[in-house]
Amino acid sequence: MAGRGTPATALLTKRKIVHSTHPYDVSPDAPNYGALVAAALGVPPERVFKTLVSDVDGELTVAVVPVTGELDLKALAAAVGGKRAMLADRIAAERATGYVRGGISPLGQRRALPTVVDASALAHPTVYVSAGRRGLQVQLAPADLVALTGAVTAPVAGR
Repeated sequence: MAGRGTPATALLTKRKIVHSTHPYDVSPDAPNYGALVAAALGVPPERVFKTLVSDVDGELTVAVVPVTGELDLKALAAAVGGKRAMLADRIAAERATGYVRGGISPLGQRRALPTVVDASALAHPTVYVSAGRRGLQVQLAPADLVALTGAVTAPVAGR
């Protein structure tokens, strides 16, 4: 599997977006997974973002938040004009995105879902998100992430 692309990396290459991939070896079941990924990559944890699929008023919605915080479900709902949000069922998230838990990328998903990127991403020259499989992150400019996903940016990360 090493060396093979993912739908996320294929999208970046097709659109000629400057990016780099970064493999790492951290168990997806490890406690404090995000901090361990940041440490394995040698980058500050506030630059590593996790992709969470949520259900906002019955519609699957993607949230991209730093691994240093949690998703604020009320803020997510407000960001997309909804009333209630909860984390989506794992199987529904995998089916809609085409990725498996621990490897869901905000890029190259099977079905384009509404996406919200936490506003803190814009403070960094580049951020890291899942490249579409466990053990692989992609580094890119936050503006490119927002543009490719059609995301809105809003403060959706709680502490």
